[in-house]
Amino acid sequence: MLRVRDLERSLDFYCNKLGMKLLRRKDYPGGEFTLAFVGYQDEADGTVIELTHNWGTDDYDLGDAFGHIALGVDDIYATCETLREAGCRIVREPGPMKHGSTCIAFIEDPDGYKIELIELSSRAA
Repeated sequence: MLRVRDLERSLDFYCNKLGMKLLRRKDYPGGEFTLAFVGYQDEADGTVIELTHNWGTDDYDLGDAFGHIALGVDDIYATCETLREAGCRIVREPGPMKHGSTCIAFIEDPDGYKIELIELSSRAA
């Protein structure tokens, strides 16, 4: 679960830029929050990310326990270029990881959460 400041902006990022689908969304007026679940497959078939928007909350401390989300991609260079053209922030350009040959890159979502992109063809390296 990720707490997000602006749910619409986050849904745009995860759905329109990363290609996930909005699987379900529900407002909880009594608790003043909205939950949205996004993923590449139905919840029964794959992993999903829960985005939580607490109404009236403008900022969160991301903390130091969370590391990042990782997504496998077929062509990391093309993926990063497409994401850059869509306005995504690339915080580590694609290339081999420091202590290996796997090609990785990092991007940030609108709230500053890090997302590692791992090129699938080099994952076993």
